[in-house]
Amino acid sequence: MRLTVTGEWNRPPMVPGDPSRRLFERAHTIAAEHGWELEETAVGGASDGNFVSALGRPVLDGLGALGSGAHARHEHTVLAPIPARTALTIDLLRSLAADAT
Repeated sequence: MRLTVTGEWNRPPMVPGDPSRRLFERAHTIAAEHGWELEETAVGGASDGNFVSALGRPVLDGLGALGSGAHARHEHTVLAPIPARTALTIDLLRSLAADAT
């Protein structure tokens, strides 16, 4: 028996440029104001953010709910961090909107 697997990359790599680093620093500062530390990390996988990043635009991926088991039967979300992460997102958007006016 023989098995042949073929394929290709369908997204560019998400390489954090200066715009993404500045956006992360802003989010990091806001998280600290809420009393917690937002940590930078790199993981496997891909998102539509890969396309945006390739255009040199700022991208923060992973501000949503925390959990485990993505796309598996045991997938779950941890409820306790949701309010703090929601507050961070709201305040980050407010901060960006204030700069745009």
